[in-house]
Amino acid sequence: MGGLFSSSKNNTEEPELGFDMALVKAKDLVSANPVMVFSKTYCGYCSRVKKLLSDLGANYKVIELDVESDGDAIQSALIEWTGQRTVPNVFIGGNHVGGCDNVMAKHNGGKLVPLLTEAGSLAKAGGSS
Repeated sequence: MGGLFSSSKNNTEEPELGFDMALVKAKDLVSANPVMVFSKTYCGYCSRVKKLLSDLGANYKVIELDVESDGDAIQSALIEWTGQRTVPNVFIGGNHVGGCDNVMAKHNGGKLVPLLTEAGSLAKAGGSS
């Protein structure tokens, strides 16, 4: 038997509805947070980005897609929206920045802190130049 807990018979309309809801959720999260990181708990690249943002003192929001019940749908929506299949998937000030390599490149080029400050994620430097 075992059919009680089986999810193999899904309604064909459900995935589309889930996708649309996931896209709305992702866009709402991005617009509501100065820095939004879509991540997975076991991802080393995600850990590097989160550590860098924490070390910089940035205010950011993380959604761990492997923990969220709708994480797969959100990741599918992000692929459609951004064209990026991998995590971390980082947004700053509502703009898609990309993954770990892009964030690190911006940081190494001196462009990450100004972006974070402009987005309101970092307090403006108090008097030091």
